[in-house]
Amino acid sequence: MPYVSPHRKGGDGRLTAALDPHDQGPQDACGVFGVWAPGEDVAKLTYFGLYALQHRGQESAGIAVSNGRQILVYKDMGLVSQVFDESTLESLKGHLAVGHARYSTTGASTWHNAQPTFHPTATGSIALAHNGNLINTADLAQMVIDDEADGHLDLQMRMPPASTNDTSVVTQLLAHHPGQTVEERAVDLLPQIEGAFSFVWMDEHTLYAARDPQGIRPLVLGRLERGWVVASETAALDIVGASFIREIEPGELIAVDEDGLRTQRFAEAAPKHCLFEFVYLARPDTVMTGQRVHSVRVEIGRRLAKAFPADADLVIPVPESGTPSAIGYAEASGIPYGMGLVKNSYVGRTFIQPSQTIRQLGIRLKLNPLRDVIEGKRLVVVDDSIVRGNTQRTLVRMLREAGALEVHVRIASPPVKWPCFYGIDFATRAELIANGLTNDEIRRSIDADSLGYIDLEDLVEATSVPKPDLCRACFDGVYPIELPDAERLGKHLLEAPVNAAAHTTALPVLNNP
Repeated sequence: MPYVSPHRKGGDGRLTAALDPHDQGPQDACGVFGVWAPGEDVAKLTYFGLYALQHRGQESAGIAVSNGRQILVYKDMGLVSQVFDESTLESLKGHLAVGHARYSTTGASTWHNAQPTFHPTATGSIALAHNGNLINTADLAQMVIDDEADGHLDLQMRMPPASTNDTSVVTQLLAHHPGQTVEERAVDLLPQIEGAFSFVWMDEHTLYAARDPQGIRPLVLGRLERGWVVASETAALDIVGASFIREIEPGELIAVDEDGLRTQRFAEAAPKHCLFEFVYLARPDTVMTGQRVHSVRVEIGRRLAKAFPADADLVIPVPESGTPSAIGYAEASGIPYGMGLVKNSYVGRTFIQPSQTIRQLGIRLKLNPLRDVIEGKRLVVVDDSIVRGNTQRTLVRMLREAGALEVHVRIASPPVKWPCFYGIDFATRAELIANGLTNDEIRRSIDADSLGYIDLEDLVEATSVPKPDLCRACFDGVYPIELPDAERLGKHLLEAPVNAAAHTTALPVLNNP
């Protein structure tokens, strides 16, 4: 079956039929969407679903569509609205589609890493979209090598040497299923995959979705009048008019085709939902674990106000992710709430940029203080997290230059001290400002008058999810899925903190969730 891709050099999106020999998937938090709906314009439904998930990935986007005979894949660098237009979507006709919006990974912001990935099978082809990060990719790649060495793969089924990261390896392994259906192959393969994954994939006739046994990354199921939808967040269901049915369970595999929806377990559930999804990654209008994320973040703000009161005149958020917690802080403290920073909605998240210079410039491009609101005021500034400190340092400086008398910083998450191996690239421990500095040293580094982080226990209680059911690794270093040894992971990722003094001049940031 043909693989259809954007024109490589011109980036103009013209369709060309060719097998992609270098397709690689990302290893970070992204947005996935899938729809099975005969009679509906599935390409446009997927486009709008990805549009709702744009906050989860702003570096590339792609859609795969099947008409029952072949799968066409269209993907390119850029925002969803930049990659697709009316004529492109019109060319993607079918009854079944999967889509993907991707965050960049440092050093790998290339077309080849856009998703969905595509691979031929003995009977057709599959296209796969992945949100998460696997920790046993080397073992999975060895399975491919072993199959090739045993002569089980013919020439067109073999994976080129360049295609060795997690998404393309899984796509390869799912595509190789002699004597099995894709579904049977998935039941055999999924228990061997370790790490965080929410997979949405398709062959010519069936939509599939699976979530890792820990359920670290979100994945939900929705119902259309004439079909079914799966997506990373409920907000994507809302935008396409699908009713929310339930979360796809950890360790669950679902399949949707002309016979309806069927489900089975490939592993026992051991829930470890990502706590950082509540803090930052998910949209505030999304429902996770039965709760609206906005309500959780407001409660976090209330708890922050009780734990770290301030004698101030105005509470302002760092928009948009700090807004709900700032509302909660103002409500609990009795200090008036106001908008002291204006956000340029057309500038992407600063931490997805691989260049430090662009990051620092991006903060000023993204946020601008309202002098009339903040001049002469003592401010409480509420943000979602501090990872490296550059954003907060620049913000405090801007607010003081705009006339703020005092700047009290309140953070709606505990200090981030550990790297994430399940879908958020926080880089090394040495690059995290809270690893090696005390809270007071961080306060001085960002030049705030006071600094308060919410306590981990308060954060967990605000989610109403039992602590054992949450992945808190970036805050407490307790990894719910056993990691390979440091040599295989890259020993530098777990290295000890550098001298604290280094943080005063060149503080690392959150790289690429």
